[in-house]
Amino acid sequence: MNTILIIAFIIGYTFIAIENKIHINKAATALFTGVICWTIYAIFSTDIEHLILQLGEHTGSISQILFFLIGAMTIVELIDSHDGFEVITKQITTKNKRRLLWIISFITFFLSAVLDNLTTAIVMVTLIRKLLQDKNDRMLFVGMIVIAANSGGAWSPIGDVTTTMLWIGGQITTVNIILKLFLPSLVSMVIPLILISFMIKGQFTEKKKSNEKDISIIPRFEKNIVFFLGISALIFVPVFKTITHLPPFMGILIGLSVLWIVTEMLHKKKEQEQKITVAKVIRRIDIPSILFFLGILIAVAALESTGVLKSLATTMSDSIGDLRLISISLGVLSAIIDNVPLVAATMGMYDLQTFPTDHYFWEFIAYCAGTGGSLLIIGSAAGVAAMGIEKIDFFWYLKKISLWALIGYLAGAAVYILFL
Repeated sequence: MNTILIIAFIIGYTFIAIENKIHINKAATALFTGVICWTIYAIFSTDIEHLILQLGEHTGSISQILFFLIGAMTIVELIDSHDGFEVITKQITTKNKRRLLWIISFITFFLSAVLDNLTTAIVMVTLIRKLLQDKNDRMLFVGMIVIAANSGGAWSPIGDVTTTMLWIGGQITTVNIILKLFLPSLVSMVIPLILISFMIKGQFTEKKKSNEKDISIIPRFEKNIVFFLGISALIFVPVFKTITHLPPFMGILIGLSVLWIVTEMLHKKKEQEQKITVAKVIRRIDIPSILFFLGILIAVAALESTGVLKSLATTMSDSIGDLRLISISLGVLSAIIDNVPLVAATMGMYDLQTFPTDHYFWEFIAYCAGTGGSLLIIGSAAGVAAMGIEKIDFFWYLKKISLWALIGYLAGAAVYILFL
């Protein structure tokens, strides 16, 4: 069964990678792959009730990610619809592409540690789409945003799902993970930034408004209210989680609901066609990208439920042996298979008695799982979100970004090992 399951996953993954060649939307392929993987599991299973229970548990955790994504994308779209990002774009006075790339990358790096890499990627990709007119320039910027978002999320306990898992599980503590991973994470971002900078030159002109709707005048106080309230709602998510211990999607939903109420009040006296509310904006959300997430996550969940991922982790442990090489290998693997079940399998294999809290193994796993996803565009939630928004091709990212991301990943790993 496991062999058939792995073959089905690889075939589905291949079709996702060659989306532009076969002209079949990756969301359709991902959904088909996910269902087929569970169908194979069901056919060979002798305990259907246990399988359904597993599927229910995975569906619950996956839905949390999807609800969070819908909430975050709606908030960002609402800010964009009110031209709220002009609050930031007007502060960027440089017209030099390289300088802009450095500014955007460092903003992304630090913002990702406060929010999380997924939300930050959505915000920054939307922002760069407002600034740059040239498609090739935008894609290079988006590639760097993905790297910076993943690097920034790795050194913060709330910046990446896997780091949060280790934090909640007691494998790492807040202050220690920040102190130990900040420099390696920074190196993993700066090295690709320097290399990609050589691919960009000249000045840029801001993206022009395309139609009358785009140039409609929105009062400054409305722009400011929606922008600052929207950003506050995003920043409030980790605070809400820390206070209530509820999942992040609950925080994003309460933030969205407050913003929804405020925008309804702002537009209540306007004509229907002039109103910009959540009810209108939500129709512009990229639903195919959300369905792509769903398909990929349920496919990986099938590999986890059947024990394929745990067997893989065990095999790596037995064959490699060295904990540092295991961590680096898991990071590279996380670019292909979702890092969440990989880290979950690792946490199940190694207990706190063997490797106590703040052991270097847990710290290195946090770094590798967090930054390794940058090696492929579909290797992280930030990458998948960026791929959906900017329509980046899998092979374009592989040719233009992956090598620089790998160099940065290995450089950061070397820095961590050096300072052990």
